[in-house]
Amino acid sequence: MSKNRDFTQGPIAKGLITFAMPFLLSNILQALYGAVDMLVVGNFSHSDAAVRTAILSGVNIGSQITHLVAMMISGLTVAGTVLVGQYVGARKQKEASETVGTMFTMLLIAGAALTVIMIALSAPLLRLLNCPQESFKHAQSYLNICLSGTLFIFGYNAVSSIQRGLGDSIRPLYFVTIACVVNIVLDMWLVKGIGMGAAGAAWATVAAQAISFIIAVFYLARSRFIFDFKLRSFKIHREKMAMMIKLGIPSSVQSIIVNISFLVMTTLVNSIGGYIASAAVGVVGKFNSFAILPAVAMSSSISAFAAQNIGAGLHDRAKKSMAVGLVIAMTLGIAVFVTVQIFPGQIISLFDQNPETIAKGVEYMRSFSFEYLLVPIQFCCNGLILGAGYTTFTLLSSALSSLLLRIPVALIFGSVLNWGLVGVGMAGPAASLCGVSLGIWFVLSGRWRKDKTGIRREQSTSESA
Repeated sequence: MSKNRDFTQGPIAKGLITFAMPFLLSNILQALYGAVDMLVVGNFSHSDAAVRTAILSGVNIGSQITHLVAMMISGLTVAGTVLVGQYVGARKQKEASETVGTMFTMLLIAGAALTVIMIALSAPLLRLLNCPQESFKHAQSYLNICLSGTLFIFGYNAVSSIQRGLGDSIRPLYFVTIACVVNIVLDMWLVKGIGMGAAGAAWATVAAQAISFIIAVFYLARSRFIFDFKLRSFKIHREKMAMMIKLGIPSSVQSIIVNISFLVMTTLVNSIGGYIASAAVGVVGKFNSFAILPAVAMSSSISAFAAQNIGAGLHDRAKKSMAVGLVIAMTLGIAVFVTVQIFPGQIISLFDQNPETIAKGVEYMRSFSFEYLLVPIQFCCNGLILGAGYTTFTLLSSALSSLLLRIPVALIFGSVLNWGLVGVGMAGPAASLCGVSLGIWFVLSGRWRKDKTGIRREQSTSESA
């Protein structure tokens, strides 16, 4: 039975929530198997606390670079969600299938190229980030192994983006559950049982991604999926490629700029406090990957919801989905902020019980956590804007936020004024405040209503609530 959904009909709140909940659970599990590496390494990788913290720092730095690699192609997956969603909303199934084939083929080529290039550059990149000497070998080992699984990471992200465009958030939950279970089992065996340290955590991550992706492909190929995964279907359709590049490059550049700004902050943190500060900020980063998930899930749900409705010409319904999603995301964001302000030390200690790491982590977390009051607004606005195909605007917004606020605020308050990690933590909320202001302006201006992709249902229904 098909799990794809038509978002152009039915109650908006119910549609958003029922789509977002499986997607939220999927993201929680995905963040969990990303955090498991640091949880297991921070607690079981070595008998000496200082060595454990150094390994933890290495895994944190290595994972930031692998995340940057994933973000290099994030634009293609965002474009895939938008185009597939709008084609489905416009009842153009053939074009949707051709879009999927084009995206898979482009990602296969990009994944192979980036694997070779990034492995060759791993050591210079780590030196550029001022990776602490105590953590260098652990970071390089983790990084090189994870980079060897780039194709599986790209493939899994592609499958998930297509399913979001189709309105299916159930099957991605199944696939990420498999990945999470495999990663936890292998982490405990390779890190705690065999004592492989950072390398064990990396192999566990790669194996989990590979197994999940392979199972997903076999399952979808035998179901009524929009793409048949046959060799002849893997080809590039020039028109679809042009549209994906037009929509995808701004989104990829946006993600790269944001991640580079965080890498600059990592370099600053490494300079300020060495491997202890690196481990502390890494722990907060992993917690942050959970904390922002409600906003991420709602943003992606709004994007898929809006894409289908805009494809059907139902702009008012698309805008209402953003308003409903914002109320839900903001409520959860406030709850996360209050929790972090009350229990920062307890959260840090879950990953590393080293008192120095906890103290540094609390400093950073208290100032950074104001981010949780702002990202729901920014992400929900961006969800509507991306669903309309305006990826260039989100690029400009993120570039301005990162280059004009995140990096300068981190440098000025963290280093120049010598506020340390408290000052570095202030950079996140400052950048988000800029993104919120620009997002609200663009939504209220109505510019997103202008046809960006040229995809419309031939006989559009009238707009409805």
